[in-house]
Amino acid sequence: MRKQPIKSSEITPESVYLNRRKLLQAAGISTAALSAPAWGQTTIAGDYASLGELKKSPLSTDAEPNSFEDIASYNNFYEFGLGKSDPLQNSEKFKPKPWSVTIDGEAEVTGTFALEDILKPHPVEERIYRLRCVEAWSMVVPWAGIPLGDLLKRFKPTSKAKYVTFETIVRPSEMPGQRRATLDWPYREGLRMDEAMHPLAILATGIYGRELPNQNGAPLRLVVPWKYGFKSIKSIERISFTETEPYTTWNASAPQEYGFYANVNPEVDHPRWSQARERPIGAGFFASKIPTLMFNGYADEVAGLYTGMDLSRYY
Repeated sequence: MRKQPIKSSEITPESVYLNRRKLLQAAGISTAALSAPAWGQTTIAGDYASLGELKKSPLSTDAEPNSFEDIASYNNFYEFGLGKSDPLQNSEKFKPKPWSVTIDGEAEVTGTFALEDILKPHPVEERIYRLRCVEAWSMVVPWAGIPLGDLLKRFKPTSKAKYVTFETIVRPSEMPGQRRATLDWPYREGLRMDEAMHPLAILATGIYGRELPNQNGAPLRLVVPWKYGFKSIKSIERISFTETEPYTTWNASAPQEYGFYANVNPEVDHPRWSQARERPIGAGFFASKIPTLMFNGYADEVAGLYTGMDLSRYY
């Protein structure tokens, strides 16, 4: 059950991140030695532009967010490599500005739009959501973003629009993982329209009040907090409205392992490991795993979307 939103005063102050290196150096301790991942790289909030004042969302969890370093250095983003550290190490050459998004399919308003024009009418909110990945790790992220449903309504989807699909940009010169046939590029994901219109679904443009780092999906990514992380597609350049269930990358690549819905469900195991428990990132490798919550803790809000469905079949 979701609790009351965390107070802004309980989030690690931005000044701590901006001054962190100086404080550690003054103490004679390297930043990497204290908190960087094992591969020896680190990143701090001060490296990214501020998004300014954000509207606080009542939809936030009250869980304590992970550090900026945790969020920005431990990622799945196969366009930059298969390892969790690869996105941080390999995304420096990626250019998220300028950016445009193509809208097409079953909608009255279609075309290619500059990202600024898409985002302009919407106040950016801070939403603290849990992120649960299919590999059984989790973290808590203070996202900055806009409600997905509010944006989709602007394009006036027709009655034929039963699903909405998303595509990641293809730039192998900047995304080295795309130079290999690891997946069928571009990366594609999709939602049913009622899922996409749910108030919890957002398009994120930042973390910790800062612009979204390249390795986290700059400049625009999907966040659907009750689903496994692979549904939250990154670096979106196309949004399409479709009448039929769309092709999605992982469902097509390994349908026995990754279903279209991908709802967090501790009762349905991945074929190669249990989904009943998870390891929170930042707690330490030897920390005990914790029970995974149905719909990632958002059951009160979203269970009604799946009334009458066999969630072991529609996984």
